[in-house]
Amino acid sequence: QAFPLPSLPRRQPTVLVVCGPAQNGAIGLVCARHLRIFDYEPTIFYPKRSPDPLYRDFTTQCEKMDIPFLSYLPTEVQLINDAYNAVVDAVLGAEAEAGEGKEPCATILATLKHVRIPIVSLDVPSGWDVEAGSSGGISPDVLVSLSAPKQCARRFLGRQHFVAGRFLPYDMQKKFELNPPEYPGTECVVALRAPR
Repeated sequence: QAFPLPSLPRRQPTVLVVCGPAQNGAIGLVCARHLRIFDYEPTIFYPKRSPDPLYRDFTTQCEKMDIPFLSYLPTEVQLINDAYNAVVDAVLGAEAEAGEGKEPCATILATLKHVRIPIVSLDVPSGWDVEAGSSGGISPDVLVSLSAPKQCARRFLGRQHFVAGRFLPYDMQKKFELNPPEYPGTECVVALRAPR
């Protein structure tokens, strides 16, 4: 929704999905599958693969969908800017503690901080504290909050903010006093902030 195919600046609908080793990385793998289904051309960078069987299954599904995996992330940012329309940040998420200071995450974040193409962060922008917000992390153009916006989303100053949480059970919504937005039609994602 943030980047419909006709709005992309390049003829080829290329998107780079950068995945970390934990849960947010697995979400990135699922995102890459969805992008492929909707006629985008995702490429995945997943340098530290998780041994978790579920995450391995997600990786296999991506491979079977002929989604290419990069063996390294170019440190020359212009190569990324020239090859892709956007970057999906699935490096660190709400479960991250001090992961941004460890390799390979530190090098990835250093590179992503300098790209000029739009960055779409999944759940929590990499390098952000889940409650306090940015502390030298990346500055995404788009934030897709999963289930519900985290506390740090209050400090998000990017172009668009979406929430994907239609699937939340009613008892969980009640327990955590969540007030999810109305999802139009069959949409699983809704914009909380219109594009600027």
